[in-house]
Amino acid sequence: MEQPRRIEFTADEFIVWALEQPTGRFELDNGVVVAMAPERANHGRAKARAWRALDAAIAARGLACEAMPDGATVRIDDRTVYEPHALVRCGPPLPGDAIEADDPVVVVEVVSPSSRGIDKGAKLASYFSLPSIRHCLIVDTDQRVVIHHRLVEAGRIETRLLHEGRLTLEPPGLTIEVGDIFAGL
Repeated sequence: MEQPRRIEFTADEFIVWALEQPTGRFELDNGVVVAMAPERANHGRAKARAWRALDAAIAARGLACEAMPDGATVRIDDRTVYEPHALVRCGPPLPGDAIEADDPVVVVEVVSPSSRGIDKGAKLASYFSLPSIRHCLIVDTDQRVVIHHRLVEAGRIETRLLHEGRLTLEPPGLTIEVGDIFAGL
């Protein structure tokens, strides 16, 4: 039996295609479309709380940054486009019709059983290939831990595991309470 032909896209082709889809959310991984699985309730709660914590920290400091929930895409290269669960970017606000955030400083991924491997491996390496990224937060709701990967110098990433306490993201100068992400989970 003949296998269906695998269709591959460039990042530009993928974005046009994804915008035409009536339902579902997708990412592009090395030219291949990956459908995002339905989410468990705690996954959605953790995403929302991470975004809220980042947004509140930006407001508290009065920074010229914005926290964005999932939906904004991050182009890694011409064959890879991810949709982090939250991100922070600084500078002038994106235009209202923007689809891509091309300069995130912080990205957040909440792991799920179906994405655990890629979130902690390939995505992490891909995110840090972007010159603007300084922090990648991996939120594991099962273990109630935030894995904070921080670029300390070119090519060197420092990793910390936080179950509670304050997490400072410098740059851009934000502090969030780890417990706020897991409250009520």
